[in-house]
Amino acid sequence: MKILLSNDDGVNAKGIAVLYHALSQIADVTLVAPDRNCSGASNSLTLMNPLRATALENGFISVNGTPTDCVHLGVNELLDEKPDLVVAGINHGANLGDDTLYSGTVAAATEGRHLGLPAVAVSLCSKEGNHFETAAAVTVSIIKELASHPLPKDQIININVPDIPLSELKGVQVTRLGARHKAETMTKQQDPWGRDIYWYGVLGAESDAGVGTDFFAINNGYASVTPLSVDMTAKDSLAAVGDWLKTMEINGAS
Repeated sequence: MKILLSNDDGVNAKGIAVLYHALSQIADVTLVAPDRNCSGASNSLTLMNPLRATALENGFISVNGTPTDCVHLGVNELLDEKPDLVVAGINHGANLGDDTLYSGTVAAATEGRHLGLPAVAVSLCSKEGNHFETAAAVTVSIIKELASHPLPKDQIININVPDIPLSELKGVQVTRLGARHKAETMTKQQDPWGRDIYWYGVLGAESDAGVGTDFFAINNGYASVTPLSVDMTAKDSLAAVGDWLKTMEINGAS
């Protein structure tokens, strides 16, 4: 098996190094990751500047771009042949509920799926990052299962793992995305020259964290596995929107 591994925390992050060594026990792994922290980059591409790939002494490849750039460049230019799987992570911090929309980790996996490849994103739900090995072990086990249980072509898997020793993990649950209240207001400060600067506020509290959600699984000591659809079409609304569009008038239309 050939795996392309990337992340959004950067090529020097601890999480991706731990996952690289774990995956190398079961696959031929090529690591292509951003040269800096790109958390919150979502699916952004670098369009106005050239991309450069630099091979590091440890064999990892550093790219001056986003997580999406790294996967796109890795699949199309840097690997001799297409990988069998794209893996993104281990992210240092959770990607639960609404957070998946902004996540560069999830975006890297999504780009793999856009390129026709199965893809997995994995995150450790902690600011401390004490037990990346737990997330790595869960990921390896899930990847082994994917060989005989392939994903539909329009889906990726989003894995979140609590920051606890593997011996304390209660198991793995399939979940849906939960939700948060809106983020707190932004913080206004001044730089040393008295100019206004702004920081994003803290994450909002959980608003939908009941049984069956990814929040519930993590809060109760389980790893969370959420299948995500890459096709964001709200299929349940197609008929209703089509009905009212038929009666809509456009001013100025002949």
